[in-house]
Amino acid sequence: MKNNQKEKLFSNKFIQQFLDNDFTLSSKNKYMFAEIASSLAYYLTSFSNINKLLDYVCLIFKHIFNDKIILIIPLDYEGQIWHQNIKISANNEFFKVQEQINICLNQFNFSKNFQLKQIQTFENALKNNFKDYKIETKKILSRSKCRGFIYIFSKDIFGESITNDYNFNFIQNCLAVGLENYCLIKTNKKHEKVDREISTGAEIQSQLLPDYCPIIHGVDLAAHCRPALQLGGDYYDFMCLKTNISEKRKEKARWALVIGDVMGKGIPAGLLMTMLRGMLRAEVLTGLPPDRILHDLNQLAINDLDQSHRFVTLFYSDYDPRARKLRFANAAHNPPLLWKSSDQTIIKLDAEGLVLGLQKDAEYHCGEIKLNENDVVLYYTDGVIDTSNSLGERFDEQRLIKIFTKLCKQSYSSQEILNKIFKKLDDFTGQNRHLEDDASMVILQLK
Repeated sequence: MKNNQKEKLFSNKFIQQFLDNDFTLSSKNKYMFAEIASSLAYYLTSFSNINKLLDYVCLIFKHIFNDKIILIIPLDYEGQIWHQNIKISANNEFFKVQEQINICLNQFNFSKNFQLKQIQTFENALKNNFKDYKIETKKILSRSKCRGFIYIFSKDIFGESITNDYNFNFIQNCLAVGLENYCLIKTNKKHEKVDREISTGAEIQSQLLPDYCPIIHGVDLAAHCRPALQLGGDYYDFMCLKTNISEKRKEKARWALVIGDVMGKGIPAGLLMTMLRGMLRAEVLTGLPPDRILHDLNQLAINDLDQSHRFVTLFYSDYDPRARKLRFANAAHNPPLLWKSSDQTIIKLDAEGLVLGLQKDAEYHCGEIKLNENDVVLYYTDGVIDTSNSLGERFDEQRLIKIFTKLCKQSYSSQEILNKIFKKLDDFTGQNRHLEDDASMVILQLK
């Protein structure tokens, strides 16, 4: 349609001509239509009880179409027959027919898992039981979704159909809006409940991550996890291998430093991360070397991970502050980056090993390195390097190495390095863009 045609069609002059022509409602019908519209508008704007709306619609039908019996079968927000709100609109002279319709409804007994194709069987049953009536069917549609059905029983088999009547169609559309509003309200309440549960889960999960970094002799630590959703699958932890000693003695005891990533994100990943944390903490207390820890952890978790069709990458290390030695094993996680202050180079801390949950008899290897003053280790998850910008470019490992090298050369503290890397990550992704995956980092710096 051309613009000038649209302007003509929607102009005030055209609308006024339409209202004044021969198809305009009579004064009496105008008043009745205005009353109906006003009443239904009130019910819809002050919407609180769908049952009252259905009762009022039945009352209007009975007033306007007093020679008809109108059966309304609405669907609830789950798309099932809404038994308690099935309504019949009819005058007292049709009392016996109403009773017969109710008997037919009770005998038919719609299944709990109602499907639209069942309605055809019901319509055939109506026609067989009420052969003296002409029965017309109208779907109650809203946003192309079926929200219910209207059946019109007419004693006059050859009489004019009311399905083309403007009053009938207006009332039907208002009913569709009312049912749609109800479905939206119920769905919204359901979502609110789920959101509250997720928020509670996220709060509990955040409490499982360390809320502060421990004091380890000769070490400056910093860590942060930024989930992509409320619940995340990233995990980092610090655990002292000796528990029954004073806090002062713990500073020089051996500490486990671990970072991991459950495949995926959201609730499933968060639940698996929580399960894995409990298993790992129990294993750490055995004091076994990193390769044995990962081997045993894999055997403990393999059944649960297999059933969930997910796997976990995990880098486990333990640090001895007296000897300044870091032992480590890797279950296919991103290798941490070690900044060697003495020759100002970056090396990757890696050891051979499969992801957790893939193979029951998987073997893991242990690596060991001595750290020196001002050395810095960066543990991270793949959400850091897989982050992309608006152009689709990845942050990637090389960019991370370049930024990390530059920051280490400037003698920043571990917390400053962590903050500046996250700032670079935010600048790269751009404003109003969220991380596509959970991103976590741990910085271990020797003083």
